[in-house]
Amino acid sequence: MSAAPTKVRLNWLDALRGFTMILVVANHVNLMGFGENWKQSAALSFLMLFRMPLFFFVSGFLSYKACQVWNRREFSSLLLKKMRVQIIPTAFFFLLYCLLMYKDFLFMVKGCMMNNFKGGYWFTLVLLEMFVVYYLFAWIESKLRKQSCIPIIILFALSMVFYATCYMPKFFPWAEGHRPGGVLWMNVLSLSRLMMYMPFFVIGNIVRRYWNSAERLMDSRWFFPLLLFLSLCASVEYLKLHTLHIDYAFISATIAKFGMIGVVVMTFRHYQEYFSHTTRIGEYMQSIGRRTLDIYLLHYFFIPHLPDIGIYLNHHQPNFVADVTLSCAIALVVIAFCMIVSKIIRVNPLLAKWLLGKA
Repeated sequence: MSAAPTKVRLNWLDALRGFTMILVVANHVNLMGFGENWKQSAALSFLMLFRMPLFFFVSGFLSYKACQVWNRREFSSLLLKKMRVQIIPTAFFFLLYCLLMYKDFLFMVKGCMMNNFKGGYWFTLVLLEMFVVYYLFAWIESKLRKQSCIPIIILFALSMVFYATCYMPKFFPWAEGHRPGGVLWMNVLSLSRLMMYMPFFVIGNIVRRYWNSAERLMDSRWFFPLLLFLSLCASVEYLKLHTLHIDYAFISATIAKFGMIGVVVMTFRHYQEYFSHTTRIGEYMQSIGRRTLDIYLLHYFFIPHLPDIGIYLNHHQPNFVADVTLSCAIALVVIAFCMIVSKIIRVNPLLAKWLLGKA
């Protein structure tokens, strides 16, 4: 097994996580603030392909600790910590958002809890479920006499099998496009979201495990152009051409997602000097990357209602540059407000611990 980068902090990775958070907020600005139609928008449909997969890739990358001791006590400690960090802050801000933004508080809470998306607050629940799956896997893996790559490859293969079911509405009731109601207990736990994004978490973990090998692959002359070519071709096929039968369309989307993750990661790694703490953009993006939970929990409160912009963009498509520029510019303002509120909350250690998951 190749050595993972356990001692040196990869600052560009924090910047990458900050970049991904900007994309997440920009997407919500588009959808909730502008009311833009993502099916018409070239920017939205393209960025939505890889923004959340990239987020889960980074989470999986950071989840691997080469020196982690896996026993019952450590397992319980890690799990309880993750539950405190992920569940309590999310529940608080979710309830506060429903209370402030909707007239019928109880109706909205009940409706959101029965829905996969949890009113937008599904991410932390699904991430917690991923950690539960991974911790169980890592605990079992540590008990094996011989350490090899086979167990993690099996986990990735299984995650891809479950992932594929989410795009087969003829056979699986939880698949996208089957019926609005879906499967109640799966909606409550957002399990279809877990299945849709678990492969990206696992591949991030694999890259971390075999980082030296991954770096050699990324430094080869042929890998980046091949990945860029495949991801762009797959994106065009999925978003514009639609030559594949609808039952197989998710294949091109999957190639585009994995490909774009690789392209973005390699780009940030190659230009890592621009994303170091010595540059202004690097310092700002790293600060966003280290406060992703805070921003995720708070940003819904600050998204402005600007439907006129959405009407203009919907009637002047394709308009990639204007779409991305406007949504990202407002997203940065929203993030700035989130960072200010985060700093205010973190003045008190008790609030920082229970509302923002500070260790």
